[in-house]
Amino acid sequence: MSTAGLSPRHGSAALVGNALVMLALAACAWLFAGLHEGDWWQASPSRARVCIAAAALLAYAGLVAGILARARKRDTSGQPVMLAGSDATWVVHASQTGFAMELADMTAASLRHGGVAVQRAGLERLDAARLQTIARAVFVVSTTGEGDPPDPALGFVRHVMSQTLPLHTLRYAVLALGDREYAQFCAFGHQLDDWLRRQGAQPLFDLVEVDNADDSALRHWQHHIGQLGDGSDAQDWSTPRYESWRLRDRVELNPGSIGGPVFHLSLTPGSGVLPDWAAGDIAEIGPCRTMAEVDEVLQRTGLAGDVPVQWQDHVQPLAQVLVRSQWPVAHHELWRGDTQALADACTPLPHREYSIASLPGDGALHLLVRLMHHADGTAGLGSGWLCRHAQPGDAIALRIRRNPNFHPPAADVPMILIGNGTGLAGLRAHLKARALAGATRNWLLFGERHRAHDAFLADELAAWQAQGLLPHLDLTFSRDGDAHRYVQHALASHANRLRQWVEEGAAVYVCGSLAGMAPDVDATLRRILGEDKIEALRTAGRYRRDVY
Repeated sequence: MSTAGLSPRHGSAALVGNALVMLALAACAWLFAGLHEGDWWQASPSRARVCIAAAALLAYAGLVAGILARARKRDTSGQPVMLAGSDATWVVHASQTGFAMELADMTAASLRHGGVAVQRAGLERLDAARLQTIARAVFVVSTTGEGDPPDPALGFVRHVMSQTLPLHTLRYAVLALGDREYAQFCAFGHQLDDWLRRQGAQPLFDLVEVDNADDSALRHWQHHIGQLGDGSDAQDWSTPRYESWRLRDRVELNPGSIGGPVFHLSLTPGSGVLPDWAAGDIAEIGPCRTMAEVDEVLQRTGLAGDVPVQWQDHVQPLAQVLVRSQWPVAHHELWRGDTQALADACTPLPHREYSIASLPGDGALHLLVRLMHHADGTAGLGSGWLCRHAQPGDAIALRIRRNPNFHPPAADVPMILIGNGTGLAGLRAHLKARALAGATRNWLLFGERHRAHDAFLADELAAWQAQGLLPHLDLTFSRDGDAHRYVQHALASHANRLRQWVEEGAAVYVCGSLAGMAPDVDATLRRILGEDKIEALRTAGRYRRDVY
């Protein structure tokens, strides 16, 4: 009887039970021995057999001792409990029906795929002392009923969340599961997030809400989780149902920039009918590999690309499968002569997410994409496809994902928009929406490197300013001048205006880099407005971020 996965109380009961069973068997052996008639066999086994038997007995005893020792160290999730101070990333779940635990398993697998050491635990296994030793944790928690925590989390709520703890060294993320039919949607996830922030813990990225296992929200979570590892691409937990779009045109916005080329892309649906979307929504792109890469794999395996195979419930040529998939090509000889076996071993390429920079009324879906490169000089999977390999007229697999946490405020609410780099995409969509709504209380703070190369969409921003849509436009270029000046410095220089706008009901929207810009802007906002005010803005939905 294994005690793995049992609670300590149940585990102890199991050990006592096993001992009683062994005693009962020994008693039976003694009773049966008394029934034996006649002399025992007097022959002795050879020395070799005695040694073999002794070795087998010792090995068995060692195995049992190891199993029992390991069982005593396991938590309710079936994972070994690490010692305090471990540098592993903790994946912590609080589940009522088991779904949060399942997602925690998938999250842990994605982290391990990215080379991250992982420790799994139920939230009920964390006490205040252990929580203070953890450097990085991701929480997957559900909400039950009208905003209640799941039953296993009640002890943590009573005994840990009731305290004030120094958690300034903890970096964390929260995946909140809920149902929008309830008024207190994802309430426990938000309570946990708020409590961690108040203890000084720093979010790795903003809380992700999931409504009834919505696959797009889960892909968004997986996208963030993937950035915590070594950058290796893990398969999507669920493949988006892409639609076929066309790349209409692509224009480089910053020739000669030291920051890498940024492109303005325009895409239209293959059907010719634009779907509806709102400012703040996201485009999920299904990237492709180049035919040169596909031809190289076909040459190594000796397979023909035009041979039909079954993949993803469709019959299609092998080359078409290879274009859209991850390849198991570590040992090419395994696939020689077996086309279907290679197809069976392929998994879909993971999606990439980009903020939409336009509205349906513009007649196309616009993106701002920076061409990224890996350490070996190869182009990034998504940006390489969109900025280098795909040509105007080529088909692009695309799906629009609603992002209600970054949708615009009411037209009568003043709006402060802050961003850097390609984060201008999401802010541009909001300015377009504000123009349509006749809302003119807008203030944009935007940062890049050099004014001469990186003043993205400068003519459009200047026109909006001249029309009165942008009463305040602060552009900051960090590499112009001796001291590097970033967007948070521009914000700090207008602290009085920031306080005034916030007092007048303004909403603050931040879009752009998660590393550097977003935490620095957040820290500047907190210094100017105070922690309590920032938390009040977050609770009221007046401080929103789309950072990546």
